[in-house]
Amino acid sequence: MDSGFSGMHKVNISRSVNIPDPVKLTRYKKAPEFGPRILFFSGGTALNPLSRALVRYTHNSIHLVTPFDSGGSSAKLRNAFHMPAVGDMRSRLMALADQSVKGNPEIYSLFVHRLPKDSHNHKLRSTLTRMSEGRHPLVRGILEPMRTIVQGYLSAFIQKMPHDFDLRGASIGNLILTAGYFHHNRHIDPVIFLFSKLAEVRGTVRPIMNRSLNLIAHLEDGSIIPGQHALTGKEYPPIDSRVQRLYLSGSLEKPAPLHPRIKSKVSRLIYEAELICYPMGSFYTSLIANLLPRGVGAAIAENDCPKIFIPNTMYDPEQMGTSLSGRVEILLYYLKRSAEEKTPVHKLLNFVLIDRQKDIYQGGVDVRAIEGMGIQVIEAPLAGSEKNMYLDENFLIERLLSMI
Repeated sequence: MDSGFSGMHKVNISRSVNIPDPVKLTRYKKAPEFGPRILFFSGGTALNPLSRALVRYTHNSIHLVTPFDSGGSSAKLRNAFHMPAVGDMRSRLMALADQSVKGNPEIYSLFVHRLPKDSHNHKLRSTLTRMSEGRHPLVRGILEPMRTIVQGYLSAFIQKMPHDFDLRGASIGNLILTAGYFHHNRHIDPVIFLFSKLAEVRGTVRPIMNRSLNLIAHLEDGSIIPGQHALTGKEYPPIDSRVQRLYLSGSLEKPAPLHPRIKSKVSRLIYEAELICYPMGSFYTSLIANLLPRGVGAAIAENDCPKIFIPNTMYDPEQMGTSLSGRVEILLYYLKRSAEEKTPVHKLLNFVLIDRQKDIYQGGVDVRAIEGMGIQVIEAPLAGSEKNMYLDENFLIERLLSMI
């Protein structure tokens, strides 16, 4: 198939695979720098344990992250600077960072450091100033020229920071990303590239969009939920009606649907992936949010690699009242909206990977209904134990990488 990207061509080859495949896994472990390009559509922290384990097998994974977070410390930065949320990007970058002595552990320690939540703001400003001047222990231990780069970004943030900006609980990594965002004329990719080099990040992390947008949910009972933070059940009570519609808006106060299109470089990342994964995590605010921009589904459909959905086993308030087959239907609905309604299912989703203990899934599992959509269900031991509903990241990695 002619891809339209630099004259590249792809052909479809059907083959059987062993899951897990010990030969492939051993090969990936021996040379992770040449590992496969497995792409995840995910924003939240649910995928961070898997990401930390994944770097043993590949340094080429791709993580497209939602920049629509509107709660916590990300909200403070978004409100002050009218910018995309950087918290989930920083979190995923750190999950993929080389934390061994071969990496830059001093950089890692600084980037994951948070200022205390119980200090006065003037004290926190003083701490940040000491960091920018290289007098704080977390900065003093960083080798040159990296220390000068870090100090420069922290100084730039202090200059940009509003006088009444609340630093309590602020992530230093988020502040550095914010300063770099402005240094590069509101472009996030250059500072992510630098951040990745400084922290020896073993993978590619990019926002699905470089715009300050918000998630708006319409519920079946007619109510409207403005903002990601109000939908997750963490800062506000869990929703008591199912989500009927999710869209992007430029405003929380006056929500109106926007239909922005992804950039060609994001399309390229999707097209060049060797496996596409729709992973566990908050169903709407982490997964579906990534599929809202126009062009995501089209890029997925143009790539003939395997596409797999890993549903949540743990309770997710966003999924209330929805069975697993219902969530598969919702996933396909948003994928088709971002592509074309007539796009065949096999171009968008091929497999659903579930644990053989079907009773651990919220809303139940109807294998026949899922397979009736033209999607294969793979049952395997994925949870840590019969009493532990958390998915084991090593089990997941072994099965995902064996499918490439």
